[in-house]
Amino acid sequence: MTEQEIAAAVALLVQARRSGKQIEALPVVPSSVAEAHAIQDHLAALLGETVGAFKANAPPGKEPTRGLIFARMIRPSPARIASSEVPHLGVEGEVAFRFTRALPARDTPYTRGEVSGAVVALPAVEVVSARFRNALTRPPLEQLADCIANGALVPGTAMQDWPNLDMARLRVSLLVNGKPVVEQQGGHPTGDPLGVAVALVNMMREAGGVRVGQMVTTGSWTGLRFLKS
Repeated sequence: MTEQEIAAAVALLVQARRSGKQIEALPVVPSSVAEAHAIQDHLAALLGETVGAFKANAPPGKEPTRGLIFARMIRPSPARIASSEVPHLGVEGEVAFRFTRALPARDTPYTRGEVSGAVVALPAVEVVSARFRNALTRPPLEQLADCIANGALVPGTAMQDWPNLDMARLRVSLLVNGKPVVEQQGGHPTGDPLGVAVALVNMMREAGGVRVGQMVTTGSWTGLRFLKS
């Protein structure tokens, strides 16, 4: 994408976020993860939004990706969110990590031990809602440019003793209106949510690092569930 094409994509996403009106597609689909990330970063700057968290993916053998979650859309549990803010009404049960110390930009990669020592773990619900009318039909890099369709994040209570948990085999329950929709053991896409956090930290090494208090949510254990208002 040229700088003009990136600017046009950003302008359309800004308009969609400010107006609440969904769009069909971007003028040009990004051709790389770097271009999609650049669109996100320009979007945050133009909107003047503070980045409070990230959603991250780190599929084995593939390039990791991240989506920005703006601070005003982080709603501590128990949360109430207007359907007008997140019209697609998707939810995913996840494990997130909150950074208890900064991991600033640097040349060398952060190790798993360094990241583990800088976070606490917490349960979270990611609310999924895109700026595209039919988000799931859009190409993956176009969804990535739209912050991977993040609508909001609802973090729960942090667990200081999380290193003692068998993270690959956590028991997961998702209830809707008091009725279980998912009840299972395990289910994370990679079985290693901390590994996704490590990938996020190293993605951010050349983009200012991560700050104290920021969070990263690390992938759905429940699949994407679309609810009603």
